[in-house]
Amino acid sequence: MLTSFTEENYLKAIYHLSKDLNMAVNTNAIADSLNTKAASVTDMLKKLAEKDLINYKKYQGVTLTEKGKSSALNIIRKHRLWEVFLVEKLKFNWDEVHDVAEELEHIHSDLLINRLDEFLEFPKIDPHGDPIPDKNGRFHVPDLKPVCKLGIGEKGIISGIRDHSSIFLKYLAEHKLTLGQQIEVLNIIEFDGSFILNIDKQKQTVSRDVAKNLLIAYE
Repeated sequence: MLTSFTEENYLKAIYHLSKDLNMAVNTNAIADSLNTKAASVTDMLKKLAEKDLINYKKYQGVTLTEKGKSSALNIIRKHRLWEVFLVEKLKFNWDEVHDVAEELEHIHSDLLINRLDEFLEFPKIDPHGDPIPDKNGRFHVPDLKPVCKLGIGEKGIISGIRDHSSIFLKYLAEHKLTLGQQIEVLNIIEFDGSFILNIDKQKQTVSRDVAKNLLIAYE
């Protein structure tokens, strides 16, 4: 059963929202996520329910069925594999790939995406550190924590980000806060909660907002 561009975006949004909230997702949350009206969301939810992609009862929130979850994970898999391809093979910057991958993720060809996965040698994470589901929807979620949870003297490897906006990614690249970099917390400024980090033997100060959105594998 083929799903439309819009239906796939809804499934992906519901998956991410339900994971973040750990509960059924309400109509307003979906509308905010997709920048659309609640009435439009309600109409789409009815269509998705008819296709057995979601469990939907008015005023009780939305959850994905097993079929819906499988479809959402497949979309996410395609998106993240295309991001890897764009960065590794076409030399896009990591802040340039999201919108392109948003278009490519809707190509309906299992053969193509499986060949792409093989060509890329089955990557486990995308350029932003997010896990890539395999063809059966399985993936490993690494145990990451934000820099803001570290104390003075603690170290870690930058392994993911929370904020995927282009402006934030550009900021990180300009300040060499990219995946694989080791950081150490040298000090935490009491006044504003900013962090002084040691990155590649150089001191660098980042705001608390940056520290909240930068994820590390703890050492």
